[in-house]
Amino acid sequence: MAQAFTKTMARNIFYGGSAFFFLLFLALTFDSVSQLPNRDNRAALEGPVGQQVAKGKMLWEENNCIGCHTLLGEGAYFAPELGNVYKRFGNSKDGIIGFIKSRPVNGIPGRRSMPQFNFDDDELDAIAEFLKYVSEINAADWPPNIQG
Repeated sequence: MAQAFTKTMARNIFYGGSAFFFLLFLALTFDSVSQLPNRDNRAALEGPVGQQVAKGKMLWEENNCIGCHTLLGEGAYFAPELGNVYKRFGNSKDGIIGFIKSRPVNGIPGRRSMPQFNFDDDELDAIAEFLKYVSEINAADWPPNIQG
């Protein structure tokens, strides 16, 4: 161990470490991609339900819901996480629809409040279907469903 640390040794450690971690990266990528069909809820996107989910996603984006809410951890932290809202509302699309419909037109004085978007019934159903779809993605229990 009295041997000096040479440039050649440093180069070998660098190349060996780089190769090891590149192979590890490839293995983890392959593992993640192979698990996606079992976790991403893609079967729910087939048929007319899939069209409703797509419409709900479009409304989500057009109304910039992610500007206030997070969805599976992505977005703003101004309003509650919606990745598990379907489960928090008792697995009920009607609960989600009722909550969105009940928003006061002028908000709640002195409090932050979700605005009234005046969605029609079809749009409300599409948003609820989208949030139901998102809640059924296997995200390894993320976000946590904290009951407060």
